[in-house]
Formats: sequence, structure tokens, C-alpha cells
Amino acid sequence: MTALERRASASLASIFALRMLGLFLVLPVFALEAARYPGGDDPARVGLAMGIYGLTQALLQIPLGMASDRFGRKRVILLGLALFAVGSAVAAWAPSLDALIVGRALQGAGAISAAITAFLADVTRDEVRTKAMALVGVSIALMFALSLVAAPVLAAHIGLHGLFWLTTGLALAGMAVVAWVVPPEPREHVDAGRRGLAEVLRHTGLLRLDLGVFVLHAVQLAMWMAVPALLVQAGLAAERHWVVYLLALVGSFVVMGGVLFRLERRGHLRAVFLFAIGLILLVQLGFWWSATQGASLTALGIGLFLFFLGFNTLEASQPSLASRLAPAHARGAALGVYNTLQSVGFFVGGAAGGWLVRHTGPDGLFMACAGLSLVWLLVAWPMRAPAPAGPRRVQAPAAG
Repeated sequence: MTALERRASASLASIFALRMLGLFLVLPVFALEAARYPGGDDPARVGLAMGIYGLTQALLQIPLGMASDRFGRKRVILLGLALFAVGSAVAAWAPSLDALIVGRALQGAGAISAAITAFLADVTRDEVRTKAMALVGVSIALMFALSLVAAPVLAAHIGLHGLFWLTTGLALAGMAVVAWVVPPEPREHVDAGRRGLAEVLRHTGLLRLDLGVFVLHAVQLAMWMAVPALLVQAGLAAERHWVVYLLALVGSFVVMGGVLFRLERRGHLRAVFLFAIGLILLVQLGFWWSATQGASLTALGIGLFLFFLGFNTLEASQPSLASRLAPAHARGAALGVYNTLQSVGFFVGGAAGGWLVRHTGPDGLFMACAGLSLVWLLVAWPMRAPAPAGPRRVQAPAAG
């Protein structure tokens, strides 16, 4: 990478990281803490409060991505982070579950994922773009890991209100990075318009990834409607959950770096990808067994280790795959659709997860997650790894 590409990749990944840390920090403790609010005795409404962020983000992801083509990436990213900060402040102030739902909806209105990834595509060459996109994916996985360890400890001291105030500060820090660290954006952006969007929606490989990111985040969010309660039932106090999360996360990163990523570099990307999906499916079945037969702390810890191994592998590889499979002239459209499906997954996971816990219990929730994971595995099975990036070349100007 050139110095400019390194600066752009690191700064844009840091914006993703700050924003996603704010989102992920509440996940491990949300179901337990929100139950203390007026109206929090309804798991379906708690799930709506958790997942509505994804609904508003899904509705605005493509419009804001298109706005970034017209008005500039930085302006849209700053606007999105400002909305995220306002929503976080409203959620921190919220005296009831209804007010918390409003704050979460405002957080989601700051839908800047497509604008950030399009910006990254603007300022990197083809042969290094995969590395840049992978850096974004790894930053998200790391923030998820950090949040699982930090959230129970922070919640014990500052509560859910304090976590949302912290999220407000992270959003403001992201705005500072945009203003003073992110390099200038290109004056012109490649915009294929409706033609590019139509092409993306007919691309089988991209559609597989769109389904994958939807399922991954739906399952991820739904799990946290039940996993903290299972840990409590197994005899582990909520403020000690971070110990299990930390051990599982460290183990998953060791295996990722020492085995899975090495296999991927040796040309076994398809096998690693399908194996990671299989782990997600296996974990849901294991949690279903724990929910029906009685949760063992050891079994839950092993399940969390396997889940983190699969989740972090997929979270690091899927954005990179999407950027590599997308046609160059329609990359912005492809990433807009991809991020929209990710946001829809957040909403469905929270809303449906709360409804399932209320009407079917944790065992019904995990069985539904297992079924969704099985569908993903079957759809992903015919996938082929994209060809390696070619040698550096000078791109011709886009046709006007």
C-alpha cells in the first residue's frame, strides 16, 4: 500500500471500529439491563428496542450511499455520525423502554457503512483493496470481541445509561477522525446508478454474501436475547460473564491466526468459509441442547468459543469477498446492498429474537437460529473463491 492508502484504510477502519464498538457494547447486557426499565418486562419489546437500530439503518443505507455520490463522502459520514451521537444521547437519557426505542431508532438513522466502504474503494487500487476491506472486517470483529469483555464490567459500574453516554463520546471521536485524519476524498466518484444496482441484484455470488451477512448478524443479535440468561442459570453472575467471553475470544483468535487464516492463504478459502458457517450452525444446536437439558457453564463456554471462531472468521472475510466479487463500476451499489442486508439482519435478529423468547422460550430461539444457519450453509455450498487480484495496472477513466 502507498502512504495515502495506509492512512485512508486505517482511518476509515477506525471510524467503523468506534461506531461498531458503541453498537456492540450494549449487546451482552441489553436484555438484562433493559428489563429494569418501565415496560421492560415484555421480551418482545426489549427485542424491538435492541433491533430497531437495524431497521432504520436498512431503510437509509442505500439513500445515504447515493447521497455520498452526489454531495461527498465526508459530508454524509459526518451527518451519519452526528445522528448516531444524538440517538445515543437520547438512549442514555431514556427513562422508559419507549424512549429507549426512539434513541435506538435515531442511532440507526446514521447509516454510513455504504458511504465509508465506497470511500475506501475510491482511494485504493484494485490490487490492495481486498487488504483494505479485510482491515475493516477485522476491526469490526475486534470491536465485537472487546465489547463482550468490557460490557459486563462497565455495565456493573455505569449501567446501560452510562454505556450509551460512552457511545455518544465514541461517535464524537469518530467525527474528529473524519475531520482531521481521513485524507481528502476524490472529486469524482464512480456511480453506475440504477444499471449498477440491477447488475448487483443479478450477481449470484454477491447474493450469497448478502444472505450470509443477513443471517450472521440476525443470529448474532438473536443469541444475546438468551445467552446471558443461560450463563446466569449456569451459576455465573452477570458481572463475571466477561471471564467466559475473554477466554472464548482469546482462544478463537489464536485458532484463527494459527490455523484458519493460514489455510485461507494456501488456497482453501472455500473450505474455511463453509467450515465457519458450519460452526455457527453447530453452536446453535449446542445452545438448544443446553436450553432444553440444563445449561452447563463448561458447555456454554465451549459453544461461545466455537461461535466466536466462526463469527470472527466470517466478519473478517465477507466484506473482502464482496469487494472482490463486485464489478468495478458497481462496487458502491454492491456494498450498499451488502450493508443494507447486514442492517436488516440486526433488526430481524433483535425483533424476532425477543418474540421467539417470549412465545417459544430459548430453545425455540436457538432452533430457529439453527434452521436459518442451515439454509445459509446450503446456499453457500456452491460458492467459488474469487481469482486473486491481478498485477497493478492503470485504470482507464470512467466513461462520461
